[in-house]
Amino acid sequence: MLKLAVLGLLQREPLNGYRLKQQLEMFMSCSICVNSGAIYPLLKRMEEQGEVMLCGEQGQEAGQCGKVYEITSVGKKTWYQEMLAYPHESWVNARSRFLIKFFFFGHLLPEERAQLIEHRLMSCRLRLAEKKALEITDNLYQAKLQKRVVEVIKSEIEWLIEQLQTEQLQQNSFNPKNF
Repeated sequence: MLKLAVLGLLQREPLNGYRLKQQLEMFMSCSICVNSGAIYPLLKRMEEQGEVMLCGEQGQEAGQCGKVYEITSVGKKTWYQEMLAYPHESWVNARSRFLIKFFFFGHLLPEERAQLIEHRLMSCRLRLAEKKALEITDNLYQAKLQKRVVEVIKSEIEWLIEQLQTEQLQQNSFNPKNF
């Protein structure tokens, strides 16, 4: 997930590790945990794989010094493939990955965004059915938490339906047949 987020941010502008960490924390703290110890080794691996390249170094301002990276065409291709992928992962990771992808939806076509939303919507509906099928426990706190989880999933489903309707409207308005 961190790689997807880093490649997405580097599409906007070249950044050093410190600025990447700042932006990740600012924009994606609800869906990703940012550890400085993970960013620099990741950038090094991505550079070795040709997904990013060093484009210079910044001066010695407080916290602003260091190597500046930019995304390459290989990195853009990797990012695009990751954006459209449906990895099999835990419910929590899938939710976090979707939120990261949603942050970068502006770089995708409306039909691609709609596919990702539909996939997430299907996952949420399946998860809701699983949670509703669970027997209510006699433990008051477990029952309250179970009820809250169902409410959160229902809320996400409603939000996803709204987003899907928006994407479908955009698809229809940009259809070449309409001109």
